[in-house]
Amino acid sequence: MDYVNLGRTGLKVSRLCLGTMNFGTPAWRPWVLDEAASTPVIQRALDHGINFVDMADFYSIGVGEEVVGRAVLKKASREQLVLATKAYYAMGSGPNDEGLSRKHLFDAVDASLRRLQTDYIDLYVVHGFDMHTPVEETMRALHDIVCSGRVRYIGASTMYAWQFAKMNHVAERNGWTRFVSMQCQLNAAYREEEREMIPYCVDEGIAVTPFSPLARGLLSGAPDSLRNRTDGFTRSFYDDDTSLDIARAVNRVAQRLGVAPSQLALRWVMDRAGVTSTLVGADSPAQIDDAVRAMALRPEASDYAEIDAWYTPCDVINDHRNAHRIPRRSIAMR
Repeated sequence: MDYVNLGRTGLKVSRLCLGTMNFGTPAWRPWVLDEAASTPVIQRALDHGINFVDMADFYSIGVGEEVVGRAVLKKASREQLVLATKAYYAMGSGPNDEGLSRKHLFDAVDASLRRLQTDYIDLYVVHGFDMHTPVEETMRALHDIVCSGRVRYIGASTMYAWQFAKMNHVAERNGWTRFVSMQCQLNAAYREEEREMIPYCVDEGIAVTPFSPLARGLLSGAPDSLRNRTDGFTRSFYDDDTSLDIARAVNRVAQRLGVAPSQLALRWVMDRAGVTSTLVGADSPAQIDDAVRAMALRPEASDYAEIDAWYTPCDVINDHRNAHRIPRRSIAMR
C-alpha cells in the first residue's frame, strides 16, 4: 500500500480509502451488509494496509458507525487508523436533528464518538452545504470542536466550489480551522468537479478524496447487481446515454487489457490530477483484493482516450439541484 500526505497536513493516508456506506443494516437500504457480512470485508482492507476509513452518521442512521467501529478496533490499534466520519443529514425527526448549526454539530460529533467507541475523530467532514445556517456559525463550531480535542482535522463534501471556498475564506479571515480535504464525486461518467472544485483544491493544497469511482456501480461491469437495481442514486445520476456509452467503453478497454471493468474505472480516478486518496466500496473481501490490484495497473493514454471520448458535460451533482437534473446525450466517437 502507498501512503500520501492528506493535503498540506502531516497526516499520512493510504491511496485507497475504505468507503463504508454499504456496512450497517439492510433495514436502511437493501444492498447494505449486516455486521456479520461487513466485518470480513473491513478487516481485509486493513490487512492490505488501508488505514483510511470513511464513515458518516447518516449511513444506516448510526448503525454503520457502530459496525465499522467494532470491526476496525478488533483488528488494529486506534493510533494506526485514520477514521473519518461526516455530519449534516437528518438523524431524527426533530428540527435540530440535521444541518450544520452549532447545536447539531456538537450533538452529532458526540454521538459519533459514542458509536465509534473512541475519544477522537481524525477527520470530521461536513456532508453538504447548509443553506439555512450562517457560514460563520458552522466554521466557528468546527473550530471549537477541533480545539476541544474531539477532532484532529476537518473536511467537506458535495457542494459547489464557491461554497467551499467561502467556508474556507471565513475560517481564514477569523483565524479558525480550515478544511484540509474535499470529498467529491468523480468517475469516468461524472467529471464536472474537474472544472472548478479540483483546480481550487490543487491551488490551495487541499486533499481530494473522490467517492463513487464506479459511478454507483454503473462502471463495475455488473449492471444487474442488487446495488444497481435498487440504488435510486444510480438511476437519477447515471441513467442517460452518455453514462451508458462510457460504461460500455470501460468494458471494452478492460476486456482488451484483461482486467475487470471495476479495476480500470478505479485506476482512471486514481490517475486524475489532484486526487489524493480514492474511496472504494466492496461487498466481499475479494472485491477489496481487486481494488488493491488496480493500483498496479498502468493503462496507456490511448486507453483512457477511448473512454473519455464519450463524455459530455452535465449538471453538478449535489443535493441542491438533483431533482432538476438535465438529461444529456453522448457524442459519437470521432
